[in-house]
Amino acid sequence: METEDDDVPLHLKSLAAFLIRHHSDQLRSITLSPDPKLHYPLYVDFAELMNEDPPLAHLVFSHPIDYLRFFNDAALWAHKIVFDKLKFEKAVEKIFFHVRINISGSPLECPETFPSIGHVRVKHHGILLTLKGTVIRSGATKMYEGERTYMCRKCKHMFPVYPELETRNSIVLPPSCPSQRSKPCEGTNFLYVENTIICHDYQEIKIQESTQVLGVGVIPRSTLVILKDDLVDIVKAGDDVIVTGILTAKWSPDLRDVRCDLDPVLIANHVRRTNELKSDIDLPDDVIMQFKQFWLEFKDTPLKGRNAILRGICPQVFGLFTVKLAVALTLIGGVQHVDASGTKVRGESHLLLVGDPGTGKSQFLKFAAKLSNRSVITTGLGSTSAGLTVTAVKDGGEWMLEAGALVLADGGLCCIDEFDSMREHDRATIHEAMEQQTISVAKAGLVTTLSTKTVVFGATNPKGHYDPDQPLSVNTTLSGPLLSRFDIVLVLLDTKNPEWDAVVSSHILAEGEPGKEKDEHLAHIWPLAMLRRYIHFVKGYFRPVLTKEAEKVISSYYQLQRRSAAQNAARTTVRMLESLIRLAQAHARLMFRNEVTRLDAITAILCIESSMTTSAIVDSVGNALHSNFTENPDQECIRVLIIHSLIHAYRICDSTKVSMLTI
Repeated sequence: METEDDDVPLHLKSLAAFLIRHHSDQLRSITLSPDPKLHYPLYVDFAELMNEDPPLAHLVFSHPIDYLRFFNDAALWAHKIVFDKLKFEKAVEKIFFHVRINISGSPLECPETFPSIGHVRVKHHGILLTLKGTVIRSGATKMYEGERTYMCRKCKHMFPVYPELETRNSIVLPPSCPSQRSKPCEGTNFLYVENTIICHDYQEIKIQESTQVLGVGVIPRSTLVILKDDLVDIVKAGDDVIVTGILTAKWSPDLRDVRCDLDPVLIANHVRRTNELKSDIDLPDDVIMQFKQFWLEFKDTPLKGRNAILRGICPQVFGLFTVKLAVALTLIGGVQHVDASGTKVRGESHLLLVGDPGTGKSQFLKFAAKLSNRSVITTGLGSTSAGLTVTAVKDGGEWMLEAGALVLADGGLCCIDEFDSMREHDRATIHEAMEQQTISVAKAGLVTTLSTKTVVFGATNPKGHYDPDQPLSVNTTLSGPLLSRFDIVLVLLDTKNPEWDAVVSSHILAEGEPGKEKDEHLAHIWPLAMLRRYIHFVKGYFRPVLTKEAEKVISSYYQLQRRSAAQNAARTTVRMLESLIRLAQAHARLMFRNEVTRLDAITAILCIESSMTTSAIVDSVGNALHSNFTENPDQECIRVLIIHSLIHAYRICDSTKVSMLTI
């Protein structure tokens, strides 16, 4: 062992000593693993390395190609030391180690070493660089030659040679013998040593910077990332990742009549999936106290407090109380349910707005995208099956999966304008994405399943003049099964209503004149930043449970709808019952509580009733376009609850719909 110590360079001894001091548990766990042929990662925090040895940390940052290789050799040497101590504990000697540098919490999290993908420049070449983005394309796993050994014919010195990515992984031999002896060898004739080729797993992915941090008109940039060994297949299309690696260049493929260029490539050293950390919304304690204080002030009039929150949703659009309530409940969503068999019932709700031009549909789509911490806006006309789901593309002779809008919006919101302009085949592809929240792919020999746990918010115009006597599927050219996947479908018809026209015109004219009345209204409207924080907080903090009263109301309404032959059969399935539960839970979250009351159940029924063009609500008060905020919602709610109790006592089921009118 002493002779081995003498042969080990000094810098490897210091690196190995650092690994043994701080990562002995990882080394012990790897040594006791049974498979000797696997590539094992050893995770090192850069901040810890800086505290221990700042000059060494600077060398790892400025010369990562050499020093990461030294780190791997030091890990192997440290493993041999640990192996000698664990010989009698079924230890297995390993061959391949890869030190992975995690920069989280270190000074490298600065704009110079952690730029956006669009700001990567030549100055970042050759340093330890970190990029953040979303995986939009993932290739198949390959195998490539990563190392081979040669021997100098003159002095018999053996040395490894590594392929260069810039020269398409070709082997470039040194001009002379690299032996470091007192008398240089200067030999130029080398012999390949048999059975010394070391192969590695290899995968190419493409990451794109998030559109949430880009300004209007800025094209999101993407870059190629190379994953090796243990990093292969740990991410898939649609994942948010933070990749630390070495920026280098790669020659573009040879194509006829196309200039060959050097494309930037990041050779990954450490990959961190941030799907669970998608939110960039900070929630300090004082903001949470503001939420609690707000509901203490509206303890006796909770519906008035709820309406104050709803007024902050798309404030430039006057009224439309039903639409704003539906948008809030859709963004907040319910609680996902998983039964004993592992079957999942989604907690996310879907919303579709069907209306005449000029009714504010696109305004609500854009505002909802601002409220969500992760969102993708697209149009049905420009979204083929590739644009919405996933497609197989051929890049450099290799088939790769490229993620579409629903996959990129995983964990957030996907807004689809002009929903009816999609082809029939394209509509069928999103059925599974909306209900099972996955996309099963079998294209070009690539078979996989991608996650689409996203809220779908669609908007469409009716086909020609909207005919109330015809079902919604005829008016929109959308099939019944696709419509049934939306929890709420609101129809906004620009009908003649002189009283409503007078109110709206007065509101629009008052917008341009600053005055006392406008200031009073703004005092009751929540700003966008506060709304985002509130929605994020209630989604993560509350998991409402249905009370017995709420269960009775929902069950009675569902049974009534099943008995009624006049309703659309596609809407009176078990999906409608699940939608009622989701919306009731979302309303409970909106009201800042952890249990679903009778009021929440009735509000959910209101939203479902508003989706039916033959309901008593629509017949009595007109379409959702003319719904407005009431002056005293809590007093009207008490009156409605009394009526509902009398209706339930006398079992006058057909009047239940009428009792929802004033909620």
